[in-house]
Amino acid sequence: MAKTNFNELLDAGVHFGHLKRKWNPNMAPYIFMERNGIHIIDLYKTNAKIEEAASALKQIAKSGKRILFVATKKQAKELVAEHVRRINMPYVTERWPGGMLTNFATNRKAVKKMASIDKMMVNDTFKKISKRERLQITRERAKLEKQLGSISDLNRLPSALFIVDINKEHIAVAEAKKLNIPTFAIVDTNSDPLKVDFPIPANDDASKSISLIVNIMVKAIEEGLIERKMEREKRMQDEKEEKVKEEKIAKIKTTSKTIEETKNKQDDELVKLKDSSSERKTHKVEKEKEKKSTGKRPRKIVSKTSIKTTNK
Repeated sequence: MAKTNFNELLDAGVHFGHLKRKWNPNMAPYIFMERNGIHIIDLYKTNAKIEEAASALKQIAKSGKRILFVATKKQAKELVAEHVRRINMPYVTERWPGGMLTNFATNRKAVKKMASIDKMMVNDTFKKISKRERLQITRERAKLEKQLGSISDLNRLPSALFIVDINKEHIAVAEAKKLNIPTFAIVDTNSDPLKVDFPIPANDDASKSISLIVNIMVKAIEEGLIERKMEREKRMQDEKEEKVKEEKIAKIKTTSKTIEETKNKQDDELVKLKDSSSERKTHKVEKEKEKKSTGKRPRKIVSKTSIKTTNK
């Protein structure tokens, strides 16, 4: 599994929190100290939380479920989109569409509308309509692509959410909580870590910090997907071997059955032969007994021709 070390976190500026006056008291366990009015995050606890979150995301990916990444902050948009595209997971980097999770069916209709526009643009019907209508449809398609293009392949609710800055994405957090969807988030000193299931105490404003943590999560998911693929291939191979084994056993059984049938047939023939020979013997014995019981020799039949020859 992808891991990080203390120096990498330090170089990325993960330890920098917000001003002391902006802090959230629930973040106290993750704060190491305060310097020049700024809270410093305990990187040992950050590292432990990163490993915990990465392990959980790996298991979710391994089970074949989808993870939605949410980052609409200016400094996080491009970074998150770039990392997440590698693993083909859905992400939201533009405005969070309200009710995206709680009103999922309506959002799916918008995605279907985008697909129908694409279909229409391929057909001749798009050329037949007026120039003004074509322009309106093109603009609508571009708007839908910007908002929903990255979640077009999300056919069902995601199994987990990874969020950058839970204060900005509070609607996404609330919707996920309502639907009991596990949440993973980068939580700064001005946020409440109790709102999410897997908080990662870190700087959510620095692009280096966001990039480092998101990259670790993406690598963990990638590992989970690779393991899932390997397990599926192994299972298929085992099934194939089992099938070949079963065929061999079936072949052996049929061969043994035919051998047994042939043997039984031969045994039956031997029995018949023995029975016929025993019948002949008994018949001969009976004849001999008859001869002995009469005590007379059988009468010899003399033909007329033999009498004439003797007279001459």
